[in-house]
Amino acid sequence: THFVSVENLCTVIWTWDPPEGASPNCTLRYFSHFDNKQDKKIAPETHRSKEVPLNERICLQVGSQCSTNESDNPSILVEKCTPPPEGDPESAVTELQCVWHNLSYMKCTWLPGRKTSPDTNYTLYYWHSSLGKILQCEDIYREGQHIGCSFALTNLKDSSFEQHSVQIVVKDNAGKIRPSFNIVPLTSHVKPDPPHIKRLFFQNGNLYVQWTNPQNFYSRCLSYQVEVNNSQTETSDIFYVEEAKCQNSEFEGNLEGTICFMVPGVLPDTLNTVRIRVRTNKLCYEDDKLWSNWSQAMSIGENTDPTFYVSMLLATPVIVAGAIIVLLLYLKRLKIIIFPPIPDPGKIFKEMFGDQNDDTLHWKKYDIYEKQTKEETDSVVLIENLKRAPQ
Repeated sequence: THFVSVENLCTVIWTWDPPEGASPNCTLRYFSHFDNKQDKKIAPETHRSKEVPLNERICLQVGSQCSTNESDNPSILVEKCTPPPEGDPESAVTELQCVWHNLSYMKCTWLPGRKTSPDTNYTLYYWHSSLGKILQCEDIYREGQHIGCSFALTNLKDSSFEQHSVQIVVKDNAGKIRPSFNIVPLTSHVKPDPPHIKRLFFQNGNLYVQWTNPQNFYSRCLSYQVEVNNSQTETSDIFYVEEAKCQNSEFEGNLEGTICFMVPGVLPDTLNTVRIRVRTNKLCYEDDKLWSNWSQAMSIGENTDPTFYVSMLLATPVIVAGAIIVLLLYLKRLKIIIFPPIPDPGKIFKEMFGDQNDDTLHWKKYDIYEKQTKEETDSVVLIENLKRAPQ
């Protein structure tokens, strides 16, 4: 006889009775596997459990044998399956994802199903091994089309805590949508908080960066990315750091609990802006794809006064326009000097021998009259002078 039951949210337990008529000399072993012959196991226990999201039917096949050798043919395999979730599959939420933020709280988000009413009231339940019962997430909110919920999840002192998982189910209060399950391993989907830059300084032509890691993480479990922006070259250099250490131990000991990294080839006479972000590495976690947000930027060096550049930007068009005007005037005068205008002979002859109008004749008559009057006056003066001369 086989039985199947579900504990917590996603822990499925299969149990069965030993076969009847087994030989007293037979040490029974039970051969079991899931669909497609996955997770094969040979064990003496008459039960088997597994954490699995119950979004579809899960089946286990079990058979008995008298040996631990897998090549021995077991008895006829008996299959027992979990019932499929109730409800229309298109009513279940989609893209259900959960991220463990800084090992302090978990944030889950999802999209409504295709066949879901807009006024659906969602509920998220969660469970993990450190809880005595299933809890409901109270902080449900909307971010655009996504719906989310966050709940506290701290890293307990139990060293085996991170080896467990968090079981998640999202459904509605009215039972109109199909439940959606998810299992989040605590060794993945971890996003650290940004680090905090403590100090920047130059030494022997190199830039040294000191920062503190986010809480709850060991330095050996993190990888780093350092971004340096230079105001003069307007470039952004990114350095990937697996092990943050300065070559000089003097710098590391200046601030307790700080991490140090040396950035080579940085121009010290310009403004340099530094940012850092971190992610978990595979030394401690299975997932290394979630970067933290960038830290707050810190700058070192001097930035060139932008007033000079603004003034030059405004004055340049005026200077260029003035130079063009002066150049055009100079070229016009230069053209006149090099290529003087050629006189028109017809105009010259016309001025010298052209037709005389009435005004011209009047002025010529006046000149003749003036000349005759002057001659007569000169004659009279001459006669008077001769008469007065002594005899």
